[in-house]
Amino acid sequence: MSEYHVLPTQRLVGAIRVSHPASPKSVTLESPALDIMTDLRHSHVAVIEPHATIEFANLYMKQRGVRSLFVLGTDGNLQGVITATDILGEKPLRFTQERNVKYQEIVVSDIMTPLFELEAITIEDVQHAKVRHVIASLCEAGRQHTLVLERDSDDNLLICGLFSLTQIEKQLGSPVALKEIAKTFAEIEATLIAK
Repeated sequence: MSEYHVLPTQRLVGAIRVSHPASPKSVTLESPALDIMTDLRHSHVAVIEPHATIEFANLYMKQRGVRSLFVLGTDGNLQGVITATDILGEKPLRFTQERNVKYQEIVVSDIMTPLFELEAITIEDVQHAKVRHVIASLCEAGRQHTLVLERDSDDNLLICGLFSLTQIEKQLGSPVALKEIAKTFAEIEATLIAK
């Protein structure tokens, strides 16, 4: 090991704090969409297996401080997405009634949104979009989340980002009502000002 030099260390004394991630910066409707995108190329992705129970998935989301998980198969490919709304909403109740199973027996794949129902925006479109465009897209789809897609150097499709309504609301500093489908800038602005 003589070719490596040892890095200097120092003893810790006094008041030492632990660094926390910076708060997301405030945005306006005219801010670049990239300012509100969770870039999965630079952050750890919260994933779960399809056969995990929804009780475990809910606990895992709470521990991670997230409201959605990517569901990956054993091959590492995306099979779907499960959200806190899926777990805490009416889906589990309907599933227990339709299949005559106990709540504890429900697994992620039973109530997740499967891959074929998911939609994504390309990173190229995001790079030219504003916050208002993302909000309009979420409102049009009636969804809390949308994915961002890119191609790698081998031309494989990858999910590289995520838009979350909760994150957008935090950064805007005001709620966005999904029930009111606002498509124009004026409609979005009126919805935000009315709150």
